[in-house]
Amino acid sequence: MPDQVPVTERTRVIREANRAVYDREAIYKILDEGFVCHVGFAVDGQPFVIPTMFARVGDHVYFHGSAASRMLRGLSGGLPVCLTVTLTDGLVLARSVFNHSMNYRSVVALGHAAQIDEPAEKLRALQAFTEKLIPGRWHDARQPNEKELKATSILKLPLTEVSAKIRTGGVEDDAEDYAFPVWVGIVPLRLVADPPIRDERCDPVIPAPAYASNFQR
Repeated sequence: MPDQVPVTERTRVIREANRAVYDREAIYKILDEGFVCHVGFAVDGQPFVIPTMFARVGDHVYFHGSAASRMLRGLSGGLPVCLTVTLTDGLVLARSVFNHSMNYRSVVALGHAAQIDEPAEKLRALQAFTEKLIPGRWHDARQPNEKELKATSILKLPLTEVSAKIRTGGVEDDAEDYAFPVWVGIVPLRLVADPPIRDERCDPVIPAPAYASNFQR
């Protein structure tokens, strides 16, 4: 049996409940594929939603930014947070405008984010960020020094209240529209990397590493 995340009233998918996914492995796969998360929080009644880089390590998500960031100052103080990740897999072109849709995979995680102060854990989180972006880069590039670690705030959100929603498949039209004379189908979408562009100050004798020239996601 798959490992199911406990469903709460806040994470239960209400609209299109048939698309709900509570399987932990499926949820983690979406998180691991995404590059950017959006972190929602409120300060003095004003809502904010901030995009930021993130990485999953075990049953937690780490996200980071400048130590001067309003988001990170607020979250480290214990504000509740909503973290979302969405992957778009295709455009669904139906016969009627009303039935146009997208194939997608999304995750919503709720909870309280804790600020990480222990240097070794901060370093592990930064390694996870780097290796998520492009595996192999952490050991090639210069690693963070003490000043850089102090200038970076990292927060950790436990994946205890989380759910996913997935839409796959083809067009779903109303019966009376199936004779409508228009092209209908799916436009698949995927992330594709172009050839790497060398920095103008990079020594031309240094070859592009395989993880850059052959990048695949």
